[in-house]
Amino acid sequence: MTEDRARLHTAVLVAPSKERRKLRKQRRKAEARLHAEQRRTALAAAKAKAEEERAERRSTIYLPKAGEPGAARLRTPSRFNLTRHQDTSATLAGAYPFVAEGGLGADGVFVGQDLYSGGSFVYDPWVLYARGIITAPNVVLAGIVGSGKSSLAKSLYTRSLPFGRRVYVPGDPKGEHTAVANAVGGRAIVLGHGLNTRLNPLDEGHRPSGLSDEQWASTVAARRRDLIGALAETVLARGLSPLEHTAIDIALTQTVRENQVPILPMVVDRILTPSTDADGRLAEDGRLVGHALRRLVAGDLAGLFDGPSTVAFDPSLPMISLDLSRVTENSTLISVLMTCSSAWMESALLDPNGGQRWVIYDEAWRLMSHPALLRRMDAHWRLARHYGIANMLIFHKLTDLDNVGDQGSAMRSLANSLLANAETRIVYRQESDQLGPTATALGLTGTEQQLLPNLGVGQGLWRIKARSFVCQHQLHPDELALFDTSSRAAGGHR
Repeated sequence: MTEDRARLHTAVLVAPSKERRKLRKQRRKAEARLHAEQRRTALAAAKAKAEEERAERRSTIYLPKAGEPGAARLRTPSRFNLTRHQDTSATLAGAYPFVAEGGLGADGVFVGQDLYSGGSFVYDPWVLYARGIITAPNVVLAGIVGSGKSSLAKSLYTRSLPFGRRVYVPGDPKGEHTAVANAVGGRAIVLGHGLNTRLNPLDEGHRPSGLSDEQWASTVAARRRDLIGALAETVLARGLSPLEHTAIDIALTQTVRENQVPILPMVVDRILTPSTDADGRLAEDGRLVGHALRRLVAGDLAGLFDGPSTVAFDPSLPMISLDLSRVTENSTLISVLMTCSSAWMESALLDPNGGQRWVIYDEAWRLMSHPALLRRMDAHWRLARHYGIANMLIFHKLTDLDNVGDQGSAMRSLANSLLANAETRIVYRQESDQLGPTATALGLTGTEQQLLPNLGVGQGLWRIKARSFVCQHQLHPDELALFDTSSRAAGGHR
């Protein structure tokens, strides 16, 4: 009986355990069947969707069998099956399509063709200043004789005239701008010995609007004082002492008080023979200055600036040029002439309401060799934005700046500051021995430096701030006949 109980108890324990295992197995099978069914359903749906997309693509016509007509022909939505091409970097650089500058835009004066991009090259310092590309509208232009720099300068300022700009040439040593001034409806004032033309550098000149009588009188007095001081320093080739400044100031004050139209001979007389000089010290202090200035009225410049003006300055003309070509070639003499002539038109130059004007300094190395003139030029350049002036300095080569003062001198620093304040530097062909100094002065790259000796006539490297262009200047036949001063002698540009 005991054994039967034991077997019954064992059966009772074993039976539930087998049942549970059986149920678990059934559940796992049911779960596997459910997952398999879900996978089959998802796969069928994916296949159906793929088939639907294939059918849609087969039914869509992207291109006609004969190709697209009109401007859209040869286009395809699929990728080109091209084999990979390998070559050297030197060869690929020539085929790479994005090596050209984007250009300066289309607003401004047409100059010619950008030789890298093949497009039109347009330049206007006032437009570039307004757009923030440059911070000063001054220009430096350098190139050897026959490279075309003079034609470029004339083209730039004459093509600006239709935009309302005007042109002033304070001194034209070779008379190259006279024909241009006459052609555009301006005026060329020819100065020289034996002519009846006289300019009084002490003229009050054009009075800007908005100045009171007191302000205008103060402005005129300061300009006259600066002019006589600059003339004296130029002739003496040194700076003036405080005593000499006093002698000039007293003589000028007496002359203006006693004469309605003061002229240089009157000032010279008052310096040499002051009316209020009881002990003779004032005459002694100004003796050297008086004899230096006497050269301007009784020596080399007699008959040019020693009387009342025979011509009137008209600031409304499109162009005014002072032709100094009939004066004997002399560096100091030319510098004195340009000082007097620039002073004569300075009141119009420094009129804030005078509009936008080009001021052309040809043969600039002559001016920069004299400290007084250099300081006047520096003042004009620094105020160019306020007065709406774009100054242009024209050199043969940038090493001309090395002839200005001694190394490390104040004059050399002033000359370099003119270059620094000109963010447009145009370099035409240079001789091989000038490449190093030119590259150093302008910060040219090696590639830009190598371009300079190989540039053709009318081709120039334009450095506009940090951007570079190589431009071929293009001239209309009428411009060529008017501008090309060297064609009569050598058949080329200047």
